[in-house]
Amino acid sequence: MHARDVVIIGSGPAGSGTALHLLKREPALAGELLILEKARHPRERVCAGGLIPHTLHCLEELEIPLTVSHVRVDRAQVRVPPNRTVWCADGGMCRVVRRDAFDYMLVQAARARGAEVREGEKVLELVREGEGIRVVTEKDTYRARVVVGADGSGSRVRRQLVGDDPSAVAKALMCDIPLERTIWNGFQERRYDFNFLPVSHGLRGYLWAFPCLVEGVPHVNVGIYSLSNTCLTRAELQRLLRHELACLSGLVPARLPSLRFRGFPIYGYRPGRRLAAPHVVLVGDAAGAEPLMGEGISFALEYGKVAARTIQDALWRRRFEFAEYTETIAQSWFGKKLARLYFATRLFYGTTARLWFALAARSHRLQAIGLKWYNGVDGWHQRSGWAALRAVLFASCRG
Repeated sequence: MHARDVVIIGSGPAGSGTALHLLKREPALAGELLILEKARHPRERVCAGGLIPHTLHCLEELEIPLTVSHVRVDRAQVRVPPNRTVWCADGGMCRVVRRDAFDYMLVQAARARGAEVREGEKVLELVREGEGIRVVTEKDTYRARVVVGADGSGSRVRRQLVGDDPSAVAKALMCDIPLERTIWNGFQERRYDFNFLPVSHGLRGYLWAFPCLVEGVPHVNVGIYSLSNTCLTRAELQRLLRHELACLSGLVPARLPSLRFRGFPIYGYRPGRRLAAPHVVLVGDAAGAEPLMGEGISFALEYGKVAARTIQDALWRRRFEFAEYTETIAQSWFGKKLARLYFATRLFYGTTARLWFALAARSHRLQAIGLKWYNGVDGWHQRSGWAALRAVLFASCRG
């Protein structure tokens, strides 16, 4: 049995981000920090791959340049109920990456800075014993003083050591279609599209179209996101997605070529849910992604920063209860942002959806403030709720 101070399970942005922040704060942990990954990089990761501006800030903080191929997005087209189109052109809204390359970039950085990374090693069992956690994999057994659950929406760490909430799992379906097989002009315009019109027909979510590169070839990533409490079946979600693809392709749905729809779960943040247990902390999607739109990458890196600070303190004090971790997340600026976005799902995906979409579509200034707050631009993401409310009310009054 191998002993490690910290074992991180999962090597996505949350796992690699936690390792990078820990090694930045405590370089002596090199050799004592282990990342376990069941796949081998670069591994397929089903995700739209949008990096909002705050994600780029998180990378700069870790001194990691965005070296992987990506598409810049400067404009947005948003369709909202009952049948209105809103255009936004603030510039620098997003970078769209392929997650296999992006995650590999972060893993390589963590390895270069001292993390031990073992790929192709699936975790089979987690056992709490004595003053730590026994981690059993397909290949070996480890004893860790701290286990970090960075193993995504279906987290084994969360289920076995912290406590699960299966009702919080949203779902998404997506596919990539070559740009040349579409009539969509978003790639040339550096634009992404969001379609909330199906909210009027029971969808608690939206459809999207993102420009992307697949092996250097322009594609459109098209998908649908749905909260777990939607009244629509998987077949109905697929029908909506096929209709959106037909619109982008200029074809009727029946004439669409055979397409591969890939599904993935998204575990949404919910205020008050436990995010830690003795010797265990959760980060990233295992703790909860942003529930309104399903964005997880920037939050994964922020979870990693807080977890690193918490773990460093625990190692110094030799106290591993992590009793305050959940509240620390909740009181952080990004925890408060997650809570507000959780509340927003009730407004925009509930019975009052038309009212709130109408208000959001009413004012260009209101839209600009909302985008800056969501994207983490100009410090809006860290402003107090009252400051944001005053700005929104002022913007509404000015129209």
